Amino acid sequence: MGIDPHPSLLSAWGRDQTAAGARDFGLRVVDAAAGRVGFVKPQVSFFERYGSTGFAALEDVLHAGREAGLVVIGDAKRGDIGSTMDAYADAWLTPGAPLEVDAVTANPFLGVETLSGAFALAEAGDKGVLVLAATSNPDAFGPQRSRRADGRTVSGGIVAEVSARNAQRTAAGEWGDLGFVIGATVDWDDAGLAVPAPLAPILAPGFGHQGVAPGDLAGRFGSAASAVIASESRSILSVGPDDLAAHIRTRAEEYLRG
Repeated sequence: MGIDPHPSLLSAWGRDQTAAGARDFGLRVVDAAAGRVGFVKPQVSFFERYGSTGFAALEDVLHAGREAGLVVIGDAKRGDIGSTMDAYADAWLTPGAPLEVDAVTANPFLGVETLSGAFALAEAGDKGVLVLAATSNPDAFGPQRSRRADGRTVSGGIVAEVSARNAQRTAAGEWGDLGFVIGATVDWDDAGLAVPAPLAPILAPGFGHQGVAPGDLAGRFGSAASAVIASESRSILSVGPDDLAAHIRTRAEEYLRG
């Protein structure tokens, strides 16, 4: 369940476009999601836009999600080099940190190796990093589908490199700790993707508003379907706070039926 306090949704919910409005929105989503889905994914930018008070609101939402027994994914898409990336990792993946999450999304397009510090911190703390591999926005198709010197697409190479790291520390039959972000609308053949080996979590935005239905999951992800974290935001959040819990439950049941 995405937590996206977009300005239009705040208005539709009767909330102010402030940090306090975003906080209330996020906490209501956590309450509605608890016991009905496994994951919540706050979109960091919609809190960050309010500055320090927005980050304080986000801290409250993250803490509430983890206290409710949900797996909290910080959709921050951080990516940089050297000590800068390490500082981002410290912020999101250090146990007890104000912004602590269970997993964070990361941008590998400065090179997968730049994320090594984040990978190590996640591995040490039983946390996860979900690496952008193939996104659904058309502007990304050219760069992500470009061919590397080894013949793989850029997206395919990212999956291969992260999978190689997973393989070094994953026992037979277990999933890797380091996962991927692959849009639900992505054509795997066109993007040059192969099923990760070992299998690893795949965060898949694009269900709901972008047109992918729960019944499409198995067909789109094939043998990787069991590892997919299907992510919906606007298509569910648009029903408003009063009907949110019931709508989340109904939608979750649709995914279970496949």
